[in-house]
Amino acid sequence: MTLSFASRIFSTALLVCTPVFVKADDTRSPEYKRGRLLYIQCRACHDLQPNPVDKAGPNLSGIIGKRAGRVPEFGYSAALSASEIVWDRATLDRWIEKPGAVVPGNTMAFAGIANATDRAALVRYIEIDSAPR
Repeated sequence: MTLSFASRIFSTALLVCTPVFVKADDTRSPEYKRGRLLYIQCRACHDLQPNPVDKAGPNLSGIIGKRAGRVPEFGYSAALSASEIVWDRATLDRWIEKPGAVVPGNTMAFAGIANATDRAALVRYIEIDSAPR
């Protein structure tokens, strides 16, 4: 089947004018930038990428999808080690809001962040920057 000249022009115009949806670079979003700023309070104790330096808290590299209390050679509280938590965005949000409410008896010295928008930004930052590279 041969397309007429007008049909070919119309088809080409549609192709050229159809928007291409490309995922924006997540690291440029305001949410990511806010999360990076909020993470400053976390980095004294946690790294998001593999790092051989021991810190007060466990390494968070690849945290999404992992069970809590399982980073080798880190001394977790009995409460966190016994928990059945698997880290996802919702669990991290609850943990960042108030760790003691999620796992009573854990030893993390962090009161939490009450602001839901700030927690969402921090969770998004952790999700992006802790992903294996």
